[in-house]
Amino acid sequence: MSHPFETLPNTPLSDELVDTAFSRAARAGRAKSGIEAQQSMLQTAANVISDNLENVVTGWPDFDTLDPFYVELAAAIAGVDQLRKHLNEIGWAGTKATDIRQEYERRLYNGDADAARKLRKQAFARLADIVEEIDEDLEAVMDAREQLRDLPDIRPDEPTIVVAGYPNVGKSSFVNRLTRASNEEASYPFTTTQIHVGHLERNHIRYQLIDTPGLLDRPPADRNAVEAQAVSALTHAGDAVLVVVDPTGECGYPLDTQLALRDDIVGRFDVPVLTVYNKLDRLEDVVATADGSDPDHLMSVTEHENVQQVLDAAIEAVDYEPELPLGE
Repeated sequence: MSHPFETLPNTPLSDELVDTAFSRAARAGRAKSGIEAQQSMLQTAANVISDNLENVVTGWPDFDTLDPFYVELAAAIAGVDQLRKHLNEIGWAGTKATDIRQEYERRLYNGDADAARKLRKQAFARLADIVEEIDEDLEAVMDAREQLRDLPDIRPDEPTIVVAGYPNVGKSSFVNRLTRASNEEASYPFTTTQIHVGHLERNHIRYQLIDTPGLLDRPPADRNAVEAQAVSALTHAGDAVLVVVDPTGECGYPLDTQLALRDDIVGRFDVPVLTVYNKLDRLEDVVATADGSDPDHLMSVTEHENVQQVLDAAIEAVDYEPELPLGE
């Protein structure tokens, strides 16, 4: 299974498209003579343009039917409303190329070969103008395609556990210890670091764990608008959140600061959020949170202590039940 942007069609730029259309038209014209040659050239050029532009538009998924996770990702990277406008302009140009072909096909039937050649040149000039008019739209769609097709394989239809917390608290070690050795790692275009996606199976159900450096490892005020949009996307994918906390403060962030980030995550995600204290092996006593409540779980990733229990708790919090076929 691939994400819906992985197979987006190639988007030609205006100069490339016009050159291709007119080159093929010239070859088509050499096979005939007189008015028929001009007709063949017109039809070939217009069809190359309209077909290519139509393929660009229809190759994109319908945002109204996409999972909200993917819509939010597209909004973070390319801006969905702007992308729709660009695609609408490209669709308009494809239709206009067909209109120009039909208009000049009728006119080419009347007159001699010289008149037909002049009309065909007029048609070519208009076709080139139409394609040039959407140059910025084609470039914007091409840029969006290049960014979106390289997204990591996060599947919002699979039960998902988001692992959050400040840097150096043990998030990545936790994910890597629990997931396969071939843990996927891919770079989101809206972050400066890496997002890690790990997978594991429990009772024949595949779970994915997402470690989110660059997004859920600092206060909302420190995130730019694109990163905030990316966090919004993750709220659609996550079925439970583990907030890993280092109560020793060795990570470089005080406990109160870490718990403030936890509180923000609780407010943003409408799913179970579990607070997990890591580095238990470095604590002499069980530490209560600053507000007097205890953490949901304690563990030590380095000593592999309570790691499986934390995973069990997260899976229980997800409470995923696969859909069974009708009749079962």
